[in-house]
Amino acid sequence: MANAWKRDSKQSRLRFPLILLLFISLSLLFIFYFFTSSNNPNSNPYLSVKTQFQSSSISPFNCKKCPQSYPIIANIVENLKYPFIYSLPDFGKLPDKPHKNIVRFLKGKPFRKPDISETIQEVLEGMKDKKNKEGLVVDVGANVGMASFAAAVMGFRVLSFEPVFENLQRICDGIWFNRIEDSVTVFEAAVSDRIGNITFHKLVGRLDNSAVSATGAKLAFKSNEEIALQVRSIPLDEVIPESEPVLLVKIDVQGWEYHVLKGATKLLSRKKGEAPYLIYEEDERLLQASNSSAKEIRDFLHSVGYHHCSQHGTDAHCIKD
Repeated sequence: MANAWKRDSKQSRLRFPLILLLFISLSLLFIFYFFTSSNNPNSNPYLSVKTQFQSSSISPFNCKKCPQSYPIIANIVENLKYPFIYSLPDFGKLPDKPHKNIVRFLKGKPFRKPDISETIQEVLEGMKDKKNKEGLVVDVGANVGMASFAAAVMGFRVLSFEPVFENLQRICDGIWFNRIEDSVTVFEAAVSDRIGNITFHKLVGRLDNSAVSATGAKLAFKSNEEIALQVRSIPLDEVIPESEPVLLVKIDVQGWEYHVLKGATKLLSRKKGEAPYLIYEEDERLLQASNSSAKEIRDFLHSVGYHHCSQHGTDAHCIKD
């Protein structure tokens, strides 16, 4: 497969205008589809209009005032019961080695389904009854929204926390594409165990793998330049009142999971039947880069009543049984 990308420069120059023309044509068809289908944006019968979540501790990110991201390559994902559209954050190395989803797009195929999207929908499938329909899904480390959108198109209210501005732009793209602005509330913040500001490390050229720990941010991409910036931090307990039902909390913050969980002590201490289903990344290398460990997390979860956790790849799923 590696040889498939080897082309002489003359052939690449000749092919690129044709690829660009095909890309523009498909993009116009994509835009036409959305404008002509705006009266029926989603066939999911569970999707309903809801009032956006309000918090006294932090104001939501305003997508309407957010500068538009560009360029945009967006598409529907394949093989999900409740499909959604997201804006691709990584284009690969154009024109010679585009991202696999761009190749699929040019062939008229959907994007590959993100694993976390399938997981979220499988967990939430059993929570669509009337009792749970107003419960929140909390997405900590939302990235470009693939977990948030998976829940929102099923009809659930979603709180999305993401500190990287470029990711927020992509989330705003997806909110518009999927017509879910009344279901998803976005916060420009890093979730932690204290209110204030925190140093955050972002990798140049990538919209994933940003982290509070500089070591954690560069663990998988050592050659990428890293930029430190100050972002707002807030605990979940400061945002979500005790009266607000929460169904599921998903956390993917590149090793900062322990601090996120500590900042949600009240939420996680709710009794069985009211405590949320918990999904968090449990990567020992990333945790150690942030001076914590899987054992420290499990001990804390036991202290608030989560005695049953199962491993799913690098993710842990925890419930109160």
